[in-house]
Amino acid sequence: MTAVRPAPREPQAGLRELLAPRSIAVVGASADPAKWGYWIARGALAGRGRREVHLVNRRGGSVLGQACRRGLEQLPEAPELMVVVTPPAHVRAVVEQGLDLGTRCFAVITSTVDGPGGESADEERALAALVRSRGGRLLGPNCMGVVDPTAALHLSWGEFPSGHVGLVSQSGNLALEIGRLLSRNGEGFSRFVSLGNQRDIDAADALAALVDHEPTRIIAAYVEDFRDGRRLMRVLADARAAGKPVLLLTVGRSEAAGRAAASHTGALVSPIAVVDAACAEHGILRPQSAGELVDAAHALLAGGRPRGTRVAVVGDSGGQGALAADALSDRGLTLPTLSESTTGALRRLLPAQAGLGNPVDLAGAGEADLNAYAAAADLLLADPQVDTVLLTGYFGDYGTAAPALREQEQVVARRLAEAVQRSGRPLVVHTMARDTPPLQTLRTGGVAVYERIEQAASAVALAARWAALPPPPAAAQPPTGRETAGGKAGETAGGCDGGYRSMRDLLAGYGLAFPAARFVATADEAVDAGRALGFPVALKAMGLAHKTEAGGVVLALADADRLREAFARMHARLAAPGYAVEAMARHPHAIELIIGTRWDVSFGLVAMVGIGGTTAELHADTALGLAPLDQERALRLLASLRHAPLLHGWRGAPPVDLAAAARALVAVARAGEDHPELAELEVNPLLVHPGGAVALDAHGVPAQPNPTDRYLTETA
Repeated sequence: MTAVRPAPREPQAGLRELLAPRSIAVVGASADPAKWGYWIARGALAGRGRREVHLVNRRGGSVLGQACRRGLEQLPEAPELMVVVTPPAHVRAVVEQGLDLGTRCFAVITSTVDGPGGESADEERALAALVRSRGGRLLGPNCMGVVDPTAALHLSWGEFPSGHVGLVSQSGNLALEIGRLLSRNGEGFSRFVSLGNQRDIDAADALAALVDHEPTRIIAAYVEDFRDGRRLMRVLADARAAGKPVLLLTVGRSEAAGRAAASHTGALVSPIAVVDAACAEHGILRPQSAGELVDAAHALLAGGRPRGTRVAVVGDSGGQGALAADALSDRGLTLPTLSESTTGALRRLLPAQAGLGNPVDLAGAGEADLNAYAAAADLLLADPQVDTVLLTGYFGDYGTAAPALREQEQVVARRLAEAVQRSGRPLVVHTMARDTPPLQTLRTGGVAVYERIEQAASAVALAARWAALPPPPAAAQPPTGRETAGGKAGETAGGCDGGYRSMRDLLAGYGLAFPAARFVATADEAVDAGRALGFPVALKAMGLAHKTEAGGVVLALADADRLREAFARMHARLAAPGYAVEAMARHPHAIELIIGTRWDVSFGLVAMVGIGGTTAELHADTALGLAPLDQERALRLLASLRHAPLLHGWRGAPPVDLAAAARALVAVARAGEDHPELAELEVNPLLVHPGGAVALDAHGVPAQPNPTDRYLTETA
């Protein structure tokens, strides 16, 4: 039985009862500050001015002066939101009773639902199915809850600073870390939703609710299990269209070795690479750590947005300026030549020994007069060649070392913030100071401040990348596994077993060109085929995934005797079930590419193009795109390869036919879409030359039932 990939589930009803409930019941409320029931109850009671709050504890008692009811039957109403903090063995009974009362939204903080023996995914799925069958929604289990300062909602452990970052996270402790990092620069959360085990409400649901959430200016997410990745990306693209940058943090490296034996494509298309490709297509920023996420958020929340990647550096130390230039360049940013008018103004402002290039070295001008910092930054922010200004060095600490300079340093900090407002361009400050009044003034005025230059450089790079993003692609639905032009999903159309002969027949139907070939079983048949095709020819053994590595390919056999000898040696060594005799493909200035598709459990069909041949994994120069593709997107993928200059002609060679390569990639993606019974589909190499493209080998990997498809099957 092959894996059938169903259509993605559309989001269910809105989450108003979770995010802005009119009434709450905390089941498992506790007076013990060491227990979750205390923190959830305390947070719920803090919002009594906005909603009714009921506490339930089977032993009675009270929490912070409010009496607890002993059972749900004592509630005067059906609460809109029920927060469950009971021991695992009681969770299902509480939810069932809540459903009978009329509650339709549940946040299950409890980590398990099957008792102390451990977590049971089946029990959790059954609980979520029960809630959905009654028209309800379930957050968790095993979640930290939800916090929304604007709704006076604090249903979680710990303290969450208030601010403008909306966070959806599968990790509760990571959210606490991000919150503390944000608070150091006077920022925090506009909303936080902890997903837990995502048995019903998932990342896409929670993130969709942030798109129109007015207090949220930045959307951040930590996601490990992407589930329906296409739907998630559509939601994040909506956020981008609404003007809200999205910062997505994830983890994971693939175990590619097991797939490498089946195909090159499996080795080259890892889960994290698919996530990166989806993010690149939809304009989602991918920081690498919680700290980098927070640094980027500060840059994006500060005054002004970069219009491009050009950065001017100004500092009071030549060494720090040079290190800043390297850090920025390493992250893909450029340091442009300043305009003549800016250089002339700097020459009049600064001492003769100052460096007037980019970086600009103040050469002691700041120590002589702190106003030089503001004046130089003002000039650079006005330069038409500059998108962002980075100030690096000592500023912010003068008043600490010399109290007489405190007030003047504060005045200069205000001038720097005003310059940002006038120019509409960002100023980023890297300083060795920490939490001094001038730095607080800068942050309040819309200037992002960083302690380390690598923080500042990474933040500027991510902000510039967001500003330079192209429009997101039109939403493309993944193949659904329904009937297609090539046959029903789960059936091997035309007897396609993934072998070379069947893949040739399949892909030729999509317009791919292959060399003329005949398939043979004996040496005599091979010789007859060689004479019919015309020597020289190639001999290939069938039934091998990697023919060259196994010695299953011999090229340029010039006559019948050499073909017969090659056949005998190959058959003695491999005993292959069959052989192909092919006309030699001779094309000067040809480049070998690899193109293919692979089904990803979260993102559906993924198309890949890269530098191919037997060294495809060694080069690891690939570009991925979510299928289906059109000609324009295929050309963009080709252009994004590191070795793309080879395709355009290198050292006098003529350019290859890029349009033909793109058509082949589109065709293979379409074939993969039409044939979900093939988990992987690969052409390697695709020989691209100035006159077209020809496929020299093709391979498919039949799909196998995959337990990770279970989520898609259950929620379709």
